[in-house]
Amino acid sequence: MTFRIDPVTLEVIRNALTAAAEEISLVVMRSARSPLLREAGDHSSVITDADGFLISQGRDVPMHMGVMSFTVREFLRLVPKAQLAPGDVWFLNIPEIGGNHLPDVKAIRPVFIEGELAAFAVSLAHWADVGGAVPGSYVANATDAWQEGLRIPPLRVFTANGADTEKLGIILANVRGAPERKGDILAQVAATRAAELRLHEIAGQHGAGLLQAAMVAIHDRAEAQMRVAIASIPDGEYEGEDWLDDDAGGGGPVAIRVRVRIAGDTATFDFSGCDKAARGPVNTTPFITAASVFYVMKALFGPEIQPSGGCYRPFDIITKPGTVLDPGPDKPVVGGNHETSQRIADAVFRAFASIVPEGVTAGGPTTSGLILFGGRRADGIWTTLYETHGGGEGARVDRDGAPVIRVHMSNVMNTPAEVIEAEYPLRIETQALRNGSGGAGRHRGGEGLHRVYHILCDDMSVTSMFERRVIPPYGLAGGEPGARFHVEVRQADGKEYELPGKANIRLGPGDQVIVNSCGGGGYGPPAKAQDTSRNADHRSELA
Repeated sequence: MTFRIDPVTLEVIRNALTAAAEEISLVVMRSARSPLLREAGDHSSVITDADGFLISQGRDVPMHMGVMSFTVREFLRLVPKAQLAPGDVWFLNIPEIGGNHLPDVKAIRPVFIEGELAAFAVSLAHWADVGGAVPGSYVANATDAWQEGLRIPPLRVFTANGADTEKLGIILANVRGAPERKGDILAQVAATRAAELRLHEIAGQHGAGLLQAAMVAIHDRAEAQMRVAIASIPDGEYEGEDWLDDDAGGGGPVAIRVRVRIAGDTATFDFSGCDKAARGPVNTTPFITAASVFYVMKALFGPEIQPSGGCYRPFDIITKPGTVLDPGPDKPVVGGNHETSQRIADAVFRAFASIVPEGVTAGGPTTSGLILFGGRRADGIWTTLYETHGGGEGARVDRDGAPVIRVHMSNVMNTPAEVIEAEYPLRIETQALRNGSGGAGRHRGGEGLHRVYHILCDDMSVTSMFERRVIPPYGLAGGEPGARFHVEVRQADGKEYELPGKANIRLGPGDQVIVNSCGGGGYGPPAKAQDTSRNADHRSELA
Protein backbone atom coordinates (compact mmCIF):
# COMPACT_ATOMS: atom_id res chain seq x y z
CA MET A 1 0.00 0.00 0.00
CA THR A 2 1.29 3.47 -0.94
CA PHE A 3 0.77 6.15 1.72
CA ARG A 4 0.50 9.82 0.85
CA ILE A 5 1.36 12.30 3.56
CA ASP A 6 0.24 15.93 3.65
CA PRO A 7 2.67 18.68 4.76
CA VAL A 8 0.95 19.32 8.08
CA THR A 9 1.00 15.67 9.14
CA LEU A 10 4.63 15.43 8.01
CA GLU A 11 5.58 18.34 10.29
CA VAL A 12 3.69 16.81 13.22
CA ILE A 13 5.49 13.48 12.81
CA ARG A 14 8.87 15.13 12.12
CA ASN A 15 8.68 17.12 15.34
CA ALA A 16 7.49 14.08 17.28
CA LEU A 17 10.52 12.12 16.05
CA THR A 18 12.82 14.98 17.03
CA ALA A 19 11.25 15.09 20.49
CA ALA A 20 11.78 11.33 20.83
CA ALA A 21 15.47 11.72 20.00
CA GLU A 22 15.84 14.59 22.46
CA GLU A 23 14.19 12.48 25.17
CA ILE A 24 17.00 9.94 24.83
CA SER A 25 19.47 12.63 25.86
CA LEU A 26 17.28 13.88 28.69
CA VAL A 27 17.00 10.38 30.16
CA VAL A 28 20.78 9.89 29.97
CA MET A 29 21.47 13.19 31.73
CA ARG A 30 18.97 12.44 34.50
CA SER A 31 19.98 8.84 35.15
CA ALA A 32 23.70 8.48 34.34
CA ARG A 33 26.22 7.98 37.15
CA SER A 34 29.17 9.95 35.80
CA PRO A 35 29.31 13.77 35.99
CA LEU A 36 30.70 13.72 32.45
CA LEU A 37 27.23 12.70 31.23
CA ARG A 38 24.87 14.25 33.74
CA GLU A 39 26.70 17.58 34.15
CA ALA A 40 28.86 18.14 31.06
CA GLY A 41 26.46 16.45 28.64
CA ASP A 42 29.10 14.56 26.64
CA HIS A 43 26.56 12.35 24.89
CA SER A 44 24.23 12.45 21.90
CA SER A 45 21.15 10.71 20.56
CA VAL A 46 19.59 9.87 17.22
CA ILE A 47 16.78 7.88 15.67
CA THR A 48 17.33 6.20 12.31
CA ASP A 49 15.06 4.43 9.88
CA ALA A 50 15.14 0.65 9.46
CA ASP A 51 18.11 0.89 7.08
CA GLY A 52 20.17 2.99 9.49
CA PHE A 53 19.74 6.39 7.82
CA LEU A 54 19.45 9.31 10.24
CA ILE A 55 15.89 10.58 10.77
CA SER A 56 16.10 12.82 13.85
CA GLN A 57 18.60 13.89 16.47
CA GLY A 58 18.82 15.60 19.82
CA ARG A 59 20.34 19.03 20.44
CA ASP A 60 23.67 17.50 21.27
CA VAL A 61 27.23 17.32 19.91
CA PRO A 62 27.58 17.81 16.11
CA MET A 63 30.58 15.48 15.76
CA HIS A 64 28.65 12.69 17.52
CA MET A 65 25.45 13.07 15.54
CA GLY A 66 27.25 13.35 12.22
CA VAL A 67 29.06 10.10 12.95
CA MET A 68 25.82 8.41 13.96
CA SER A 69 24.50 9.13 10.47
CA PHE A 70 26.67 6.15 9.54
CA THR A 71 26.87 3.97 12.67
CA VAL A 72 23.77 1.83 12.20
CA ARG A 73 24.39 1.47 8.45
CA GLU A 74 27.87 0.07 9.16
CA PHE A 75 26.46 -2.04 12.02
CA LEU A 76 23.98 -3.64 9.61
CA ARG A 77 26.81 -4.67 7.30
CA LEU A 78 27.94 -7.05 10.07
CA VAL A 79 24.69 -7.85 11.86
CA PRO A 80 21.87 -8.93 9.52
CA LYS A 81 18.40 -7.62 10.29
CA ALA A 82 17.20 -11.22 10.71
CA GLN A 83 19.51 -11.50 13.73
CA LEU A 84 17.77 -8.64 15.57
CA ALA A 85 14.90 -9.06 18.02
CA PRO A 86 12.65 -6.84 20.16
CA GLY A 87 14.35 -5.93 23.44
CA ASP A 88 17.89 -6.10 22.01
CA VAL A 89 20.43 -3.44 22.91
CA TRP A 90 23.75 -3.76 21.12
CA PHE A 91 26.90 -1.92 22.15
CA LEU A 92 29.92 -1.01 20.02
CA ASN A 93 32.77 1.49 19.96
CA ILE A 94 35.15 0.36 17.20
CA PRO A 95 35.93 3.44 15.06
CA GLU A 96 35.86 1.61 11.74
CA ILE A 97 32.21 0.64 12.28
CA GLY A 98 30.66 4.05 11.80
CA GLY A 99 32.56 5.50 14.71
CA ASN A 100 35.03 8.02 15.96
CA HIS A 101 37.02 6.96 19.05
CA LEU A 102 36.81 4.24 21.69
CA PRO A 103 35.44 6.29 24.63
CA ASP A 104 32.30 7.17 22.61
CA VAL A 105 30.26 4.00 23.08
CA LYS A 106 27.05 3.56 21.09
CA ALA A 107 24.00 1.70 22.40
CA ILE A 108 21.80 0.58 19.50
CA ARG A 109 18.22 -0.60 20.06
CA PRO A 110 16.23 -1.98 17.09
CA VAL A 111 12.58 -0.89 17.30
CA PHE A 112 9.90 -3.25 16.01
CA ILE A 113 6.38 -2.02 15.23
CA GLU A 114 3.64 -4.50 14.37
CA GLY A 115 6.28 -7.21 14.18
CA GLU A 116 8.45 -5.41 11.61
CA LEU A 117 11.76 -3.64 12.10
CA ALA A 118 10.84 0.05 11.82
CA ALA A 119 13.69 2.11 13.29
CA PHE A 120 16.69 2.24 15.58
CA ALA A 121 17.15 4.30 18.75
CA VAL A 122 20.81 5.11 19.40
CA SER A 123 22.52 6.62 22.44
CA LEU A 124 26.17 7.62 22.22
CA ALA A 125 27.82 8.26 25.58
CA HIS A 126 31.41 9.17 26.32
CA TRP A 127 32.53 6.72 28.99
CA ALA A 128 35.01 8.36 31.35
CA ASP A 129 37.22 5.27 31.03
CA VAL A 130 37.38 2.38 28.55
CA GLY A 131 40.56 0.80 29.87
CA GLY A 132 43.94 1.20 28.24
CA ALA A 133 47.29 2.27 29.58
CA VAL A 134 46.24 5.35 31.56
CA PRO A 135 43.16 6.49 33.49
CA GLY A 136 40.65 8.09 31.15
CA SER A 137 41.94 6.07 28.16
CA TYR A 138 43.77 8.95 26.48
CA VAL A 139 47.24 7.59 25.78
CA ALA A 140 49.19 10.55 24.46
CA ASN A 141 52.07 8.44 23.09
CA ALA A 142 49.87 5.69 21.61
CA THR A 143 51.11 4.35 18.28
CA ASP A 144 48.39 1.78 17.56
CA ALA A 145 44.68 1.36 18.16
CA TRP A 146 45.00 -1.44 20.71
CA GLN A 147 46.81 0.77 23.22
CA GLU A 148 43.77 3.02 23.55
CA GLY A 149 41.49 0.69 25.49
CA LEU A 150 38.73 -1.89 25.22
CA ARG A 151 37.54 -2.43 21.64
CA ILE A 152 33.89 -3.50 21.47
CA PRO A 153 32.62 -4.92 18.16
CA PRO A 154 28.83 -5.17 17.75
CA LEU A 155 27.84 -6.99 20.95
CA ARG A 156 24.31 -7.83 22.10
CA VAL A 157 24.55 -7.04 25.81
CA PHE A 158 20.81 -6.81 26.58
CA THR A 159 17.84 -8.80 25.34
CA ALA A 160 14.15 -8.85 26.23
CA ASN A 161 15.18 -11.00 29.21
CA GLY A 162 17.56 -8.36 30.57
CA ALA A 163 21.33 -8.09 30.73
CA ASP A 164 23.64 -10.82 29.45
CA THR A 165 25.71 -10.86 32.63
CA GLU A 166 28.66 -12.66 31.04
CA LYS A 167 29.11 -10.04 28.30
CA LEU A 168 28.49 -7.19 30.71
CA GLY A 169 31.03 -8.72 33.08
CA ILE A 170 33.72 -8.78 30.38
CA ILE A 171 33.15 -5.07 29.68
CA LEU A 172 33.18 -4.03 33.34
CA ALA A 173 36.30 -6.09 34.09
CA ASN A 174 38.25 -4.07 31.53
CA VAL A 175 37.39 -0.51 32.54
CA ARG A 176 38.23 1.62 35.56
CA GLY A 177 35.39 2.75 37.79
CA ALA A 178 33.18 -0.24 36.96
CA PRO A 179 30.21 0.83 39.17
CA GLU A 180 30.06 4.21 37.43
CA ARG A 181 30.38 2.60 33.99
CA LYS A 182 27.57 0.17 34.81
CA GLY A 183 25.35 3.07 35.83
CA ASP A 184 26.06 4.84 32.55
CA ILE A 185 25.34 1.66 30.57
CA LEU A 186 21.97 1.27 32.28
CA ALA A 187 21.19 4.92 31.55
CA GLN A 188 21.82 4.33 27.84
CA VAL A 189 19.59 1.25 27.88
CA ALA A 190 16.77 3.12 29.65
CA ALA A 191 17.09 6.08 27.30
CA THR A 192 16.73 3.99 24.14
CA ARG A 193 13.75 2.24 25.72
CA ALA A 194 12.10 5.64 26.22
CA ALA A 195 12.53 6.38 22.51
CA GLU A 196 11.08 2.98 21.62
CA LEU A 197 7.95 3.80 23.62
CA ARG A 198 7.62 7.17 21.87
CA LEU A 199 7.94 5.54 18.45
CA HIS A 200 5.15 3.14 19.35
CA GLU A 201 3.01 6.09 20.43
CA ILE A 202 3.64 7.90 17.12
CA ALA A 203 2.77 4.76 15.15
CA GLY A 204 -0.31 4.22 17.27
CA GLN A 205 -1.53 7.73 16.60
CA HIS A 206 -0.76 7.95 12.88
CA GLY A 207 -0.34 4.34 11.78
CA ALA A 208 2.84 2.40 11.07
CA GLY A 209 2.51 2.91 7.32
CA LEU A 210 2.20 6.67 7.61
CA LEU A 211 5.20 6.76 9.96
CA GLN A 212 7.31 4.99 7.35
CA ALA A 213 6.03 7.34 4.64
CA ALA A 214 7.02 10.29 6.82
CA MET A 215 10.55 8.94 7.14
CA VAL A 216 10.89 8.68 3.36
CA ALA A 217 9.51 12.20 2.98
CA ILE A 218 11.94 13.59 5.58
CA HIS A 219 14.88 12.23 3.60
CA ASP A 220 13.54 13.53 0.29
CA ARG A 221 12.75 17.00 1.62
CA ALA A 222 16.16 17.33 3.31
CA GLU A 223 17.88 16.32 0.07
CA ALA A 224 15.90 18.91 -1.89
CA GLN A 225 16.69 21.62 0.67
CA MET A 226 20.40 20.80 0.64
CA ARG A 227 20.47 20.89 -3.16
CA VAL A 228 18.90 24.35 -3.09
CA ALA A 229 21.52 25.44 -0.54
CA ILE A 230 24.39 24.13 -2.67
CA ALA A 231 22.95 25.77 -5.78
CA SER A 232 23.17 29.15 -4.02
CA ILE A 233 26.99 28.82 -4.06
CA PRO A 234 28.70 30.02 -7.24
CA ASP A 235 30.03 27.13 -9.31
CA GLY A 236 33.78 26.69 -9.06
CA GLU A 237 36.60 25.39 -6.87
CA TYR A 238 37.42 26.63 -3.40
CA GLU A 239 40.41 25.65 -1.28
CA GLY A 240 40.94 25.75 2.46
CA GLU A 241 43.69 24.67 4.83
CA ASP A 242 44.32 24.43 8.55
CA TRP A 243 46.96 22.75 10.68
CA LEU A 244 47.20 20.55 13.74
CA ASP A 245 49.96 21.68 16.11
CA ASP A 246 51.84 18.38 15.79
CA ASP A 247 51.43 14.67 15.11
CA ALA A 248 51.46 13.72 18.83
CA GLY A 249 54.49 11.55 18.08
CA GLY A 250 57.39 13.95 17.93
CA GLY A 251 56.69 15.36 14.50
CA GLY A 252 55.67 18.85 13.43
CA PRO A 253 52.37 20.36 12.28
CA VAL A 254 49.92 18.24 10.27
CA ALA A 255 48.05 19.82 7.35
CA ILE A 256 44.33 19.43 6.72
CA ARG A 257 43.58 20.50 3.16
CA VAL A 258 40.30 20.52 1.24
CA ARG A 259 39.38 21.33 -2.35
CA VAL A 260 35.65 22.00 -2.75
CA ARG A 261 34.03 21.70 -6.17
CA ILE A 262 30.56 23.16 -6.63
CA ALA A 263 28.66 22.11 -9.74
CA GLY A 264 25.01 23.08 -9.79
CA ASP A 265 23.31 21.40 -6.85
CA THR A 266 26.13 18.97 -6.00
CA ALA A 267 29.31 19.42 -4.01
CA THR A 268 32.55 17.45 -3.87
CA PHE A 269 34.90 17.76 -0.89
CA ASP A 270 38.30 16.33 -1.73
CA PHE A 271 40.65 15.85 1.23
CA SER A 272 43.25 13.86 -0.72
CA GLY A 273 45.84 16.59 -0.10
CA CYS A 274 45.92 16.04 3.67
CA ASP A 275 49.15 14.92 5.30
CA LYS A 276 49.83 11.23 5.86
CA ALA A 277 48.57 9.43 8.95
CA ALA A 278 50.04 10.74 12.19
CA ARG A 279 52.21 8.59 14.42
CA GLY A 280 50.20 9.61 17.48
CA PRO A 281 46.47 9.69 18.33
CA VAL A 282 45.32 12.67 16.24
CA ASN A 283 44.13 10.60 13.30
CA THR A 284 40.41 10.35 12.66
CA THR A 285 37.90 8.48 10.51
CA PRO A 286 36.12 9.25 7.22
CA PHE A 287 32.90 9.34 9.27
CA ILE A 288 34.20 12.29 11.30
CA THR A 289 35.25 13.94 8.02
CA ALA A 290 31.70 13.64 6.67
CA ALA A 291 30.24 14.90 9.95
CA SER A 292 32.45 18.01 9.81
CA VAL A 293 31.52 18.74 6.19
CA PHE A 294 27.81 18.43 6.92
CA TYR A 295 28.12 20.71 9.94
CA VAL A 296 29.74 23.49 7.89
CA MET A 297 27.27 23.20 5.01
CA LYS A 298 24.28 23.32 7.31
CA ALA A 299 25.70 26.18 9.41
CA LEU A 300 26.60 28.36 6.41
CA PHE A 301 24.01 27.55 3.78
CA GLY A 302 21.05 25.67 5.28
CA PRO A 303 20.50 26.33 9.00
CA GLU A 304 16.81 25.39 8.77
CA ILE A 305 17.41 22.02 7.10
CA GLN A 306 16.33 19.03 9.17
CA PRO A 307 19.42 16.79 9.61
CA SER A 308 18.74 13.42 8.01
CA GLY A 309 20.28 10.87 5.73
CA GLY A 310 18.90 12.77 2.75
CA CYS A 311 21.19 15.72 3.49
CA TYR A 312 24.22 13.69 2.44
CA ARG A 313 22.91 12.64 -0.98
CA PRO A 314 24.24 15.74 -2.85
CA PHE A 315 27.73 15.34 -1.33
CA ASP A 316 30.76 13.42 -2.53
CA ILE A 317 33.36 13.31 0.23
CA ILE A 318 36.78 11.95 -0.71
CA THR A 319 39.49 10.88 1.74
CA LYS A 320 42.73 9.22 0.75
CA PRO A 321 43.67 5.95 2.51
CA GLY A 322 46.82 6.33 4.56
CA THR A 323 46.21 9.99 5.41
CA VAL A 324 45.32 11.53 8.76
CA LEU A 325 41.61 11.42 7.83
CA ASP A 326 41.62 7.83 6.59
CA PRO A 327 44.46 6.11 8.46
CA GLY A 328 43.18 2.54 8.58
CA PRO A 329 41.92 0.55 11.59
CA ASP A 330 45.31 0.07 13.25
CA LYS A 331 46.08 3.74 13.94
CA PRO A 332 45.31 5.56 17.22
CA VAL A 333 42.46 8.08 16.95
CA VAL A 334 41.41 9.16 20.44
CA GLY A 335 42.35 12.84 20.03
CA GLY A 336 41.34 13.09 16.39
CA ASN A 337 37.69 12.88 17.40
CA HIS A 338 37.57 16.40 18.84
CA GLU A 339 40.83 17.96 17.61
CA THR A 340 41.13 16.93 13.96
CA SER A 341 37.37 17.23 13.41
CA GLN A 342 37.70 20.91 14.27
CA ARG A 343 40.61 21.36 11.88
CA ILE A 344 38.45 19.84 9.13
CA ALA A 345 35.64 22.28 9.89
CA ASP A 346 38.05 25.24 10.00
CA ALA A 347 39.56 24.23 6.65
CA VAL A 348 36.11 24.09 5.01
CA PHE A 349 35.05 27.37 6.62
CA ARG A 350 38.19 29.01 5.26
CA ALA A 351 37.47 27.64 1.80
CA PHE A 352 34.15 29.51 1.79
CA ALA A 353 35.33 32.66 3.61
CA SER A 354 35.70 34.67 0.40
CA ILE A 355 32.12 34.11 -0.75
CA VAL A 356 30.26 34.34 2.58
CA PRO A 357 32.39 36.69 4.72
CA GLU A 358 29.33 37.61 6.76
CA GLY A 359 28.78 33.97 7.69
CA VAL A 360 32.16 32.96 9.11
CA THR A 361 34.03 33.84 12.27
CA ALA A 362 37.72 34.22 12.85
CA GLY A 363 39.52 31.31 14.49
CA GLY A 364 38.25 30.31 17.90
CA PRO A 365 38.62 27.57 20.52
CA THR A 366 38.30 24.79 17.97
CA THR A 367 39.89 22.36 20.42
CA SER A 368 38.54 20.37 23.31
CA GLY A 369 41.05 21.98 25.63
CA LEU A 370 41.02 18.62 27.39
CA ILE A 371 42.68 18.06 30.75
CA LEU A 372 41.86 14.66 32.23
CA PHE A 373 42.41 13.81 35.90
CA GLY A 374 42.37 10.25 37.23
CA GLY A 375 42.82 9.40 40.90
CA ARG A 376 41.29 7.84 43.97
CA ARG A 377 39.24 9.67 46.56
CA ALA A 378 39.86 9.26 50.27
CA ASP A 379 37.30 6.41 50.35
CA GLY A 380 39.29 4.49 47.71
CA ILE A 381 36.77 4.97 44.91
CA TRP A 382 38.37 5.52 41.51
CA THR A 383 37.36 8.78 39.82
CA THR A 384 38.06 10.23 36.38
CA LEU A 385 37.38 13.88 35.59
CA TYR A 386 37.22 14.50 31.86
CA GLU A 387 37.13 18.29 31.60
CA THR A 388 37.01 20.37 28.44
CA HIS A 389 37.86 24.07 28.49
CA GLY A 390 36.24 26.63 26.24
CA GLY A 391 38.08 29.63 24.90
CA GLY A 392 37.43 32.91 23.16
CA GLU A 393 35.13 32.84 20.15
CA GLY A 394 36.48 34.37 16.97
CA ALA A 395 35.13 37.79 16.05
CA ARG A 396 32.68 38.25 13.17
CA VAL A 397 32.12 40.93 10.56
CA ASP A 398 29.53 42.55 12.83
CA ARG A 399 30.58 41.85 16.43
CA ASP A 400 33.25 40.85 18.93
CA GLY A 401 33.72 37.22 19.87
CA ALA A 402 32.12 35.83 23.03
CA PRO A 403 34.34 34.81 25.97
CA VAL A 404 34.85 31.24 27.20
CA ILE A 405 32.70 29.23 24.84
CA ARG A 406 32.80 26.02 22.79
CA VAL A 407 32.25 26.38 19.04
CA HIS A 408 31.57 24.32 15.93
CA MET A 409 31.82 20.53 16.29
CA SER A 410 31.39 20.48 20.06
CA ASN A 411 28.52 21.29 22.39
CA VAL A 412 29.82 20.03 25.74
CA MET A 413 29.35 22.05 28.90
CA ASN A 414 31.91 22.62 31.62
CA THR A 415 31.65 20.77 34.92
CA PRO A 416 30.80 23.29 37.67
CA ALA A 417 33.54 23.90 40.22
CA GLU A 418 31.21 22.80 43.02
CA VAL A 419 30.63 19.43 41.36
CA ILE A 420 34.35 18.92 40.77
CA GLU A 421 35.16 19.58 44.41
CA ALA A 422 32.34 17.29 45.60
CA GLU A 423 33.16 14.37 43.29
CA TYR A 424 36.93 14.45 42.82
CA PRO A 425 40.13 14.91 44.90
CA LEU A 426 40.60 18.39 43.44
CA ARG A 427 40.07 21.98 44.49
CA ILE A 428 39.41 24.84 42.07
CA GLU A 429 41.60 27.69 43.30
CA THR A 430 40.71 30.24 40.60
CA GLN A 431 38.26 30.61 37.75
CA ALA A 432 38.50 33.82 35.75
CA LEU A 433 38.65 35.40 32.34
CA ARG A 434 42.05 35.49 30.67
CA ASN A 435 42.01 39.19 29.87
CA GLY A 436 44.01 40.33 26.86
CA SER A 437 43.83 36.94 25.14
CA GLY A 438 41.40 37.95 22.38
CA GLY A 439 42.93 38.97 19.06
CA ALA A 440 42.80 42.65 18.11
CA GLY A 441 40.77 43.83 15.16
CA ARG A 442 37.91 46.06 14.15
CA HIS A 443 36.05 43.51 16.25
CA ARG A 444 38.08 41.74 18.95
CA GLY A 445 38.22 38.04 19.58
CA GLY A 446 36.67 36.72 22.78
CA GLU A 447 38.67 36.12 25.94
CA GLY A 448 39.86 32.72 27.08
CA LEU A 449 39.58 31.03 30.48
CA HIS A 450 41.99 31.00 33.43
CA ARG A 451 41.42 28.07 35.81
CA VAL A 452 43.66 26.60 38.53
CA TYR A 453 43.30 22.99 39.77
CA HIS A 454 44.86 21.98 43.10
CA ILE A 455 45.62 18.27 43.55
CA LEU A 456 44.42 16.74 46.84
CA CYS A 457 45.25 13.03 46.46
CA ASP A 458 48.59 11.20 46.75
CA ASP A 459 48.78 10.09 43.13
CA MET A 460 46.93 11.80 40.28
CA SER A 461 47.20 10.85 36.63
CA VAL A 462 46.91 13.95 34.42
CA THR A 463 46.43 13.85 30.66
CA SER A 464 46.41 16.74 28.20
CA MET A 465 44.90 16.61 24.72
CA PHE A 466 44.47 20.03 23.18
CA GLU A 467 45.41 22.13 20.16
CA ARG A 468 46.05 25.83 19.49
CA ARG A 469 49.15 25.68 21.69
CA VAL A 470 51.51 26.17 18.73
CA ILE A 471 49.27 27.53 15.96
CA PRO A 472 46.97 30.22 17.43
CA PRO A 473 43.35 30.89 16.45
CA TYR A 474 43.60 32.84 13.21
CA GLY A 475 42.36 36.36 12.53
CA LEU A 476 40.27 37.18 9.44
CA ALA A 477 40.20 40.16 7.07
CA GLY A 478 43.26 41.74 8.71
CA GLY A 479 42.40 40.81 12.30
CA GLU A 480 45.11 39.50 14.60
CA PRO A 481 45.30 35.95 16.01
CA GLY A 482 44.20 35.16 19.53
CA ALA A 483 46.54 34.07 22.30
CA ARG A 484 47.67 30.45 22.19
CA PHE A 485 46.43 27.78 24.59
CA HIS A 486 48.85 27.48 27.52
CA VAL A 487 48.81 24.99 30.40
CA GLU A 488 51.34 25.12 33.22
CA VAL A 489 52.20 22.74 36.04
CA ARG A 490 53.28 24.26 39.35
CA GLN A 491 54.59 21.61 41.72
CA ALA A 492 54.31 21.80 45.49
CA ASP A 493 58.11 22.28 45.70
CA GLY A 494 57.91 25.39 43.53
CA LYS A 495 59.09 23.91 40.23
CA GLU A 496 57.13 25.04 37.17
CA TYR A 497 56.94 23.79 33.58
CA GLU A 498 54.64 24.02 30.57
CA LEU A 499 52.47 20.99 29.89
CA PRO A 500 52.61 19.81 26.25
CA GLY A 501 49.40 19.62 24.25
CA LYS A 502 49.47 15.81 24.33
CA ALA A 503 50.98 14.31 27.46
CA ASN A 504 50.49 11.87 30.36
CA ILE A 505 52.04 12.83 33.71
CA ARG A 506 51.64 12.00 37.41
CA LEU A 507 51.17 14.64 40.10
CA GLY A 508 50.88 14.59 43.86
CA PRO A 509 49.30 16.54 46.73
CA GLY A 510 49.77 20.29 46.55
CA ASP A 511 50.64 20.33 42.84
CA GLN A 512 48.64 22.64 40.61
CA VAL A 513 47.55 22.62 36.97
CA ILE A 514 47.01 26.12 35.57
CA VAL A 515 44.88 26.30 32.41
CA ASN A 516 44.90 29.37 30.17
CA SER A 517 42.70 28.63 27.18
CA CYS A 518 43.13 30.35 23.82
CA GLY A 519 41.58 33.65 22.85
CA GLY A 520 39.59 34.17 19.67
CA GLY A 521 40.97 35.76 16.51
CA GLY A 522 40.07 39.33 15.61
CA TYR A 523 38.12 40.43 12.52
CA GLY A 524 39.20 43.36 10.36
CA PRO A 525 42.26 45.62 10.78
CA PRO A 526 42.62 46.98 14.31
CA ALA A 527 42.53 50.73 14.93
CA LYS A 528 46.03 52.12 15.42
CA ALA A 529 45.33 53.19 18.96
CA GLN A 530 44.01 49.78 19.95
CA ASP A 531 46.18 47.75 22.31
CA THR A 532 47.25 44.58 20.50
CA SER A 533 49.42 43.15 23.29
CA ARG A 534 49.39 39.36 23.63
CA ASN A 535 51.14 39.55 26.99
CA ALA A 536 48.48 40.96 29.27
CA ASP A 537 48.17 38.66 32.25
CA HIS A 538 45.72 40.59 34.40
CA ARG A 539 42.48 38.76 35.00
CA SER A 540 38.96 39.62 36.12
CA GLU A 541 36.80 37.19 38.01
CA LEU A 542 33.90 35.67 36.14
CA ALA A 543 30.57 37.08 37.18
